[in-house]
Amino acid sequence: MAKIDAFFKLLHDQGASDLHMVSGQPPAMRIHGDMERIKYKILDNDSLRAMLYEIAPEDKVKVFEETGDVDFGYEIPGLARYRANFFMQKYGVAAVFREIPSKILTAEQLGLPSVISKLALLPRGLVLVTGPTGSGKSTTLAAIIDQANRSRKDHIITVEDPIEFVHQSQGCIVNHREVGLHTKTFSAALRGALREDPDIILVGEMRDLETISLAIEAASTGHLVFGTLHTSSAAKTVDRVIEVFPANQQEQVRSTLADGLRAVIAQVLFKRIDKKGRCAAMEIMIATPAVRNLIREGKTFQIPSSIQVGKRFGMQLLDDAIMELLNKGWISAEEAYAKSNDKSKFRSFLKTPPTDFTEA
Repeated sequence: MAKIDAFFKLLHDQGASDLHMVSGQPPAMRIHGDMERIKYKILDNDSLRAMLYEIAPEDKVKVFEETGDVDFGYEIPGLARYRANFFMQKYGVAAVFREIPSKILTAEQLGLPSVISKLALLPRGLVLVTGPTGSGKSTTLAAIIDQANRSRKDHIITVEDPIEFVHQSQGCIVNHREVGLHTKTFSAALRGALREDPDIILVGEMRDLETISLAIEAASTGHLVFGTLHTSSAAKTVDRVIEVFPANQQEQVRSTLADGLRAVIAQVLFKRIDKKGRCAAMEIMIATPAVRNLIREGKTFQIPSSIQVGKRFGMQLLDDAIMELLNKGWISAEEAYAKSNDKSKFRSFLKTPPTDFTEA
């Protein structure tokens, strides 16, 4: 048993999401969104480095020493998997570990809107799950892939950096590929996937032009593609995908995306105030004919209006989802205000509304 495993067990027992190990500071955990110190001595650079290197593959140590940061996956059988990131900082080495639960929660257990489960049954197209880092995108996607795995008889390929949730093949055959270990890049894996008879492809992160281009191409050629982006709304997600391309290609991409896109889910996590835990507020855009036309015509600024009138299709605006959580008494007015898009809707709930310089 590695020395650091004791910290992972503590992390797991406390229901924390992240472990922070930093030279010059005691360890810390993120519990329900808040950082809390662990009662332990201050970590010095040499002992922390030894602790970290004990669990890192030799090739990852080499990359870390050459570049100053590295990602990889670490698993403690019977406990959980961890997404590890090592990085250098002013006082020496540091690392952050995100726990990936070994048990995959279903969409029902997570309390996701029913339309989310239906996305797992789509025959083809592109579905994007977006939001800031740590907003639960991977958990939502895992629930969708789990639904597909249990209800379809297809081939699922996931491409991640590193592998997070591990799906055991059920109705589907599931293959997990890790960037840097099983393939060089996301784009290389996507090119290969098109020759590997997939029905569903999960792209852990659509971070560059080539990966985004290949994902759109795969969705347009009969595959169901799930991907993630770090955007805050459905309209901004569409803009982000199109703006990655050179100006002379954007009109063609807009048309291709309008045909291939099926849904965008933009989510934010909130700390619950009624009990321990966190909950997600989701903006859901379904690519109806009206939404497709707006994308094709470059009128993405009108997408929120289409979402507003598309409730019968399962669509909802992020601010409406936040308001519902606030009215249930699940989240604080302060956090609702801080994470909303239209802050004016939430000012009346605050005891002392701040002067927000971003609204000036």
